[in-house]
Amino acid sequence: MTRMSEGLSGGPADLADVPPETRSSTGPLHASVNDPALTSMTLLNEIAGRFPDAVSFAAGRPYEGFYDVADLGRYMSAFENHLTDELGLSPEATRRTFFQYGRTKGFIHHLIARHLRNDEGLDVEPESVVVTTGVQEATVLVLRALRTDTRDVVFAAYPSYVGFLGATRLVDMPVRAVREGPDGIDVADLEEKIRRARAEGLRPRAVYVVPDFANPSGASMPLADRRALLDLAAREDVLLLEDNPYSMFHSGGERLPTLKSLDAERRVVYFGSFAKTAFAGARVGYVVADQSVVGGSLFADELAKLKSMLTLNTSTVAQAVIGGYLLENGCSVERASAREAEVYRGNLRAVLTGLEEWFGAGGPMSGAGVSWNAPKGGMFAVVTLPFRADDAMLEYSASHFGVLWTPLHHFYAGNGGFRQIRLSYSVLTHRQIALGIERLAALIADRT
Repeated sequence: MTRMSEGLSGGPADLADVPPETRSSTGPLHASVNDPALTSMTLLNEIAGRFPDAVSFAAGRPYEGFYDVADLGRYMSAFENHLTDELGLSPEATRRTFFQYGRTKGFIHHLIARHLRNDEGLDVEPESVVVTTGVQEATVLVLRALRTDTRDVVFAAYPSYVGFLGATRLVDMPVRAVREGPDGIDVADLEEKIRRARAEGLRPRAVYVVPDFANPSGASMPLADRRALLDLAAREDVLLLEDNPYSMFHSGGERLPTLKSLDAERRVVYFGSFAKTAFAGARVGYVVADQSVVGGSLFADELAKLKSMLTLNTSTVAQAVIGGYLLENGCSVERASAREAEVYRGNLRAVLTGLEEWFGAGGPMSGAGVSWNAPKGGMFAVVTLPFRADDAMLEYSASHFGVLWTPLHHFYAGNGGFRQIRLSYSVLTHRQIALGIERLAALIADRT
């Protein structure tokens, strides 16, 4: 019988040669454990925890000034009334809905379908909706389903949301980087990258895209580019994975249509979330997967099979709270999050004004070589610095100047963006924003 040490370490002779302090009782782990995409959030949280008095432009959390614990009970009561009065459930069935294991695909799918119709002009069958434990689970499920062998690849504009990059690592799905410009993903570059991948014997499966106020860049796609992207997806026979957490936080004008609402050929798998609009603690997201798969089944049903082995079901209590939140607001997330959207608009103006006052023409540091973009909504802006802005510089910034930000190289999987930083302004007051930019200016003066 093989001893444990032999099975894990290659045999007693090998183990004897290894110093006790470096021996492992687990053996090697999956490469994703040490991948920069998976360790970046932990690193940033650790630095923030050590400098609690620093002004933090690092956290991508939603604004919390309107939260009230009393709302949770009211939302749950609204959903309970919905179950009994509108759906006709008995008291026993209602109680079971709250307390027992729930349906794998979720039980607020019909309310999400109402929200999509009200806010996006999008008609989806409720059965094409899978309610997930945040969008992160939805991303893993979709990538897991699409990744069949080593030929499969997915594409994403760089810089790209680090959560998506981490999900690709978990399922061993290679990512091909696509250029991103001021108007979002470069459709011409994407077409070239897809054809190049096919020439290498690879199988392009999908393109991850955030058309509205992308994280981290804040870029948004014009309508013409959205249509061109859909045309390209049809020509090249790939799916578009549309992630839409920020479109409600626009400048106040008319919102552009989502890719999904323009999708006539069911090329778009749509990710939605209540983390930024309702509240992150619920951990409720969803995926609309209305495509047919080989054999004629619904893609949503195939994803539900995977979910049943991952989380069984999304928290029934959390779903009830989000269900009540939707019901109380007429299943309009735009209406429900109007106050938060106004806060973000004001904070974005404060950030852009502060950068212009310090680094713009006539400002005290106008010649420092600092530039920035001007998003039209969302929660993030990007600043380009005249020096390397890596994790070591973030530590220096926090310890010496009391200001935190996010190095953009985390959104390039460590392969770019070393002179850029992301400023998140969602949870700050105007006074904190002004102080934080002043401290950032002091850091830049120190380095230049």
